[in-house]
Amino acid sequence: FNPLILHLADLDAARAIAEFGPAAEALAGAFWPGPLSLVLPLKAGAGVSELATAGLATVALRVPAHPVARALLRAFGGPVAAPSANPSGKVSPTTAAHVLDGLGGRIAAVIDAGPCPVGVESTILRVDAAGAVLLRPGGLPVEALEAALGGPLARGGAAPVSPPEAPGQLASHYAPEAALRLDAAAPEPGEVWLGFGPGAREADINLSPAGDLVEAAARLFAALRDIDALAAARG
Repeated sequence: FNPLILHLADLDAARAIAEFGPAAEALAGAFWPGPLSLVLPLKAGAGVSELATAGLATVALRVPAHPVARALLRAFGGPVAAPSANPSGKVSPTTAAHVLDGLGGRIAAVIDAGPCPVGVESTILRVDAAGAVLLRPGGLPVEALEAALGGPLARGGAAPVSPPEAPGQLASHYAPEAALRLDAAAPEPGEVWLGFGPGAREADINLSPAGDLVEAAARLFAALRDIDALAAARG
């Protein structure tokens, strides 16, 4: 019931699977390869399993920027339908060690090409004749997307969405083991504090003491894992 993203080596491979209108072409031209996933109308006879599309008439596509990922896709010669490499609902991995933490003994291998440079999931847009809709915020700023589209970007419904149109729309996802309180200016008694910016210098872990959003994004999921372990250690 939860669709996957198909990863492809280039735009031509994506055009063989989905219908690209002018807006989708503009977005792909501006941000592929990169952290943008497009949910587009599925072409008839594209040969994509319903297990990857969750039986929907749309398909999610992405051309990743990492040279190792692209080399793997070129060597395979087709789309690879995949979620992030972690148990469903848990914190996404940004290093090979994170993958093994969750899936060690259950998978054959990990290709270690270093830590993820962006650190958060791809931005997901649904694009069709009605326009473009943001389904999941991610590694691309909305302002850059709106500049490429030449107008404001509509927002999809807040999670949970049923049935989901794209990954990241369930009620709980990317969650650590400990309960997490968002937008905390300071910790309550018994809490471990994952802070951000110069105003959170006393935090147990600070995503970016300088308040750099790019640094914070790259460190977010690793920091969630670290703060979770710290909370467990403190009981």
